[in-house]
Amino acid sequence: MFFSCVNPFKALFPKKNNACISPHLLFLVNKFEISLTASIAELVPKDDDEDDFLTYSWMIDAMHSLCETHLGFTTVMTTDVDLPHVSDMEESLIEMYVDISSKLLDLCDAFTSELYRLNHGNMFLNIAFSNPEEFHSSHLDRWKQHMASKNPSIENCGKVLRSLAESLNHHYHSLYKKMTKKEKQYEKEKVLLRALYGVMVNTLYIFSVFAAAFTRSSKNLLHLTIPKEMEEEARWGQAFVELQNMVKPKTRNTPLSERFGVIRDLEAVESGVEKLYAAVQEGCPNLLMMMEPLKQSVKELSERYDLIYKATRCLWDTVILARDAVSERLLT
Repeated sequence: MFFSCVNPFKALFPKKNNACISPHLLFLVNKFEISLTASIAELVPKDDDEDDFLTYSWMIDAMHSLCETHLGFTTVMTTDVDLPHVSDMEESLIEMYVDISSKLLDLCDAFTSELYRLNHGNMFLNIAFSNPEEFHSSHLDRWKQHMASKNPSIENCGKVLRSLAESLNHHYHSLYKKMTKKEKQYEKEKVLLRALYGVMVNTLYIFSVFAAAFTRSSKNLLHLTIPKEMEEEARWGQAFVELQNMVKPKTRNTPLSERFGVIRDLEAVESGVEKLYAAVQEGCPNLLMMMEPLKQSVKELSERYDLIYKATRCLWDTVILARDAVSERLLT
């Protein structure tokens, strides 16, 4: 009934000849782009809510979104196996995904190591809470020193992301140019290239938000320009532009704490530590009472660290599976 009047694939792929693309692949790409558009739109911060961004809740949703995106791309890339061999351009697309995704795995490792480091800081506070009678400001000093330390694996993320963005654009324009010269021969590959670009540009941008948060520097936030032909063809393009336009001013306008970055969930712990530290210095007799809200904040923060850690590891596993499945395509 839905297809009785208009063929939806003509709107999605307005080229005159789609003979080289199977209807099933066209259906999957259409489904993938609809899903990608919805995933990006759900991550766009709301104008009227300043607390919905740069929180662990947002970061967890972002990682789960990327998991779905990479799984969706894997389905698109591996479904159309009726051809007798993989074309040279399709092989290039597979190699492009494998190459860039290998560096994405390194970035996942950097993020999880930073989450582990941050959570280790909570351990210092929990040790201090375990024996309130012997509590001393030195316990808080250790926490402050640890939180102010640098994580070498996270400091290089911005440089890696910029390099990957340049590599992505170079590969895209090079392959697109070659495919355009023999358009009918490579119609299927152009569809796959568009899907691959959507996966990677979305992943790199979200990773750059993580990098900006963890390194306490908005300089690590990428601004990615979508190719003109992509803006006209890809339905997710408008949602992605909106995400970038909403995130950038929110990141710039967020005060960057000298020690703790822009992750808002840390603010309650930071504030509690400062109040408790001042009370210790002043010899306040009600330290136990002051510890309780801080203990609760530390507990909640540790739970959130654990959730985003698991979400990041889930993405790591998803990318590994996707790489294996896409690479096997070369052997069919």
